[in-house]
Amino acid sequence: MLDKLVFAGIIHNTPLVSLDFLVENTKGEFLLGMRTNRPAKDYWFVPGGRILKNETLDEGFNRLTKTELGLEISLRHAQYHGLYEHFYPDNVFADEPEFQHISTHYIVNVFRVKLPAQAELPLRQHNAYKWFMPEQLLQDKQVHEYSKWYFK
Repeated sequence: MLDKLVFAGIIHNTPLVSLDFLVENTKGEFLLGMRTNRPAKDYWFVPGGRILKNETLDEGFNRLTKTELGLEISLRHAQYHGLYEHFYPDNVFADEPEFQHISTHYIVNVFRVKLPAQAELPLRQHNAYKWFMPEQLLQDKQVHEYSKWYFK
C-alpha cells in the first residue's frame, strides 16, 4: 500500500487505470453495490477497482473479481465491453481538508462477466448489493451516471 500523501499526489497528477465489471446473473439482472468510499460514495455502482503497478491485466482481473465478488473469475471468461473515462470532482481522501482540492480521473476498461455461482459478496467497497434489470437501473436516481453509461 502506498503512503496516503504519495497516493494523493498520484491521484492529483495522473489518471488511474481501472476495471469495472458488468456482473450478470442467469435472470439477466446486473449486480450493483452501494459505494462506501469516495468517489461515487452513496451511489449504486458496478463492482471494480484499480490496476496496481506491475500487475498484469490477468492478475488484476483475478484479484479484483476475488476482492469485489468473493469469487475469482478468469479474464478469459469475460467479454470486453469497452473503454471509458470517469472524471470525479473528489477523491478517496476528500473527507480530509488537505485533500479536498484533488479530483480523480479514471481510464476504465469494462468487462461483462457471468456470476457462475451464488458467491458471498464481500462488504468492503460496498455496504449492500442489489440486482437490477438494465431498464430499472437506468431509471434509478441512486445509480451513478457512470454505471448507467454502460447500459445506454
